[in-house]
Amino acid sequence: MNRRRWLRPTIMLVLAALLAGAADVRQAGAFTPYTTYYKDGYGQLVQIQSAYKPVDVLGLDLTGGAGAESRDPAFAASLNQPQDLFVDGRDQIYIADTGNNRIVQLDERGRFVRALDVKESPLSRPNGLFVDAQGDLYVADTGNQRVVKLDGEGKLLREYKRPSSGYLPASFKYEPTKLVVDKRGFLYITTLGAFQGLLQLDPEGSFQNFFGANKVAFSLFDSFKRFFYTREMYRRELSKLPGAIVNTAIDRNGFVYTVTKDIKTDQVKKLNIAGQNQLETRGEFVASKEASYGEVAWWADRNSVPQLQDIAVDTDGNMTVVDALLGTISQYDENGNLLFFWGSREIAATSKLGLVKSASAIAATSKGELLVLDNVNNLIQRLVPTEFGALVHQANKLTQEGRYEESEPLWREVVRLDAFYTPALIGLAKAAYKKENFAEAEQLFYKAGIGQGYSDSFWQTRLVWFQRHFALLMNSAVAVALLLFAVERLSRKWAYRGKLAAWFRFRRPLLTQLRHTGYLIKQPIEGFHAIRHENKASLTSSLLIGGAAIASFSFVKADTSFVFNPAVYTGVKLGPLAAQFAALWIGWVISNFLVSSLMRGEGRLRDVFNGSAYALFPVIIVGIPLTLLSHILTLSEQAIFGFLQIGLVGWTALLFFWMVQGIQNYSVGEAVLNIVFSLLALAVMSTLLFIFISLSGELVHFVYSLYQEVVIR
Repeated sequence: MNRRRWLRPTIMLVLAALLAGAADVRQAGAFTPYTTYYKDGYGQLVQIQSAYKPVDVLGLDLTGGAGAESRDPAFAASLNQPQDLFVDGRDQIYIADTGNNRIVQLDERGRFVRALDVKESPLSRPNGLFVDAQGDLYVADTGNQRVVKLDGEGKLLREYKRPSSGYLPASFKYEPTKLVVDKRGFLYITTLGAFQGLLQLDPEGSFQNFFGANKVAFSLFDSFKRFFYTREMYRRELSKLPGAIVNTAIDRNGFVYTVTKDIKTDQVKKLNIAGQNQLETRGEFVASKEASYGEVAWWADRNSVPQLQDIAVDTDGNMTVVDALLGTISQYDENGNLLFFWGSREIAATSKLGLVKSASAIAATSKGELLVLDNVNNLIQRLVPTEFGALVHQANKLTQEGRYEESEPLWREVVRLDAFYTPALIGLAKAAYKKENFAEAEQLFYKAGIGQGYSDSFWQTRLVWFQRHFALLMNSAVAVALLLFAVERLSRKWAYRGKLAAWFRFRRPLLTQLRHTGYLIKQPIEGFHAIRHENKASLTSSLLIGGAAIASFSFVKADTSFVFNPAVYTGVKLGPLAAQFAALWIGWVISNFLVSSLMRGEGRLRDVFNGSAYALFPVIIVGIPLTLLSHILTLSEQAIFGFLQIGLVGWTALLFFWMVQGIQNYSVGEAVLNIVFSLLALAVMSTLLFIFISLSGELVHFVYSLYQEVVIR
């Protein structure tokens, strides 16, 4: 009896385990072992719902299907370091099984169909493949340094070996790794380490051109070397080469896509037939002119350079790239706007459905599914869109086609699921703009962080406001002008006008000192000379002007319009900014006084302090009105705003220059030399202060550690 008591539960547990193991792996799709993110217009990382979920793995069982009766037992072997993946128009899956020197074909459900090894001319380390509309198969046979073309039955039709052309340099190594073929039959071949771009061959194998080459990164130091180095010195420099293309793809419209590693911008290009990149600005609403692809989440090094390995383009034109190092998958729409990206920090000793140890390729099916090839685990992960992901794709497709009103209800459903998803806010903003609801569009673009859309909506709102209030504005302007004219005419007869001015001039020295800023506008050098020799400034007036300048600087940073300063949305920390401004000002005063003392300047410390304070008054009289003006300007008037900003900075810099001349009684050359040495002294002081603070922190930490050690013992 005791034996039966424990035997029956044991049998039931074993059966339950077997049933659980036999259950369809697709049930695991309810759980995703990774987190999906989005980066909004302000660069903030936002966690969102999963856009794709893993459902199963392919490539583990190569014994079934139509190829089970294959003559060669090796065909039933598992994948071995596969390097490429391709899905044709019938969703047939082709795998470059590099380690086994063969091409494996699976059907749309991932069942084994056949394996091709080209017996009449065996493959050697095939790294890439492509299937055209006629079913012909092109293989980048890297080990044999060729490209082979096979028919639908796997029969060898043609070899594309190194083309003979005088335009190919002798140092060019022809080792094909990836390739695509356009509708004309032209081949675009990625070769190992080739920085010249894709090798373009015609259907007969003749060399046509290098296509889509990357540009060489150029820095200020490079321009310095070009200017100062002799020809012999520059010739001895190591050659600076552009990034080499590692993969390529082509869509149904004939656009050729390239992927490049180890560069910080333009990792993905969408090239037309003329080789022009259609993704130069990374989407329609991104403010940055430099396009960067391959996102990084919080758990990775955000300063690392993306190591993109492959790109897949689905039927809607959405581009999906995979990072070979981190396994992060990023998806963008056809214009380069980020949709979402996902990934996770994987523990090396574990394997989970949905996580890729080393991604070597990615492909998209006609159903919108993603297939990710893992060349470490030797399998394919199948990812299908979730309800959220499918809804985003559908709504975004309508938006990209300009059907904004049709996309509005879909985007509202997306917002209901995730109120912080920026593309949904952009889609709703476009719909509101289309319906001429500019105020709503303005608010939505503001939440999304899209300066251009916000500016366009505000321009329309401003135009409507001016049309409604133009008559009132003109009448008010005329009335004010007449009132000022009348006051000016009548005040000439008032005896109190002269007495009032004399009272301000002689009875209130502080006001007189503050009014000296007006004289500085007309005669700056003489005005600063008067501060030194005629006591036209005092400690009180200088502190008032300096404090007002710091307050104005803080106001400029915190209240400039979102159009010209997007940082105001996320918040500006005024305390550190004001402290840095004040510290820089005081450091300049000290360094300039010390340098002037060595260079026989006539200014005392209080004179330098007063003059440096008065030189800041443009920050007050220009900065505040300019900040207020920014709220009625749009990006179309950015040139006006930028000109006024440059004027503010230039005027302030000139006042500091004239201050050194007037206070120290220098010539132009002496003033320039004094300012240069003062700035160098300021830099040295800042460095020493930083080192002192760092060492003080280490000393405090050391003393506290000793204290803890003594207390513990």
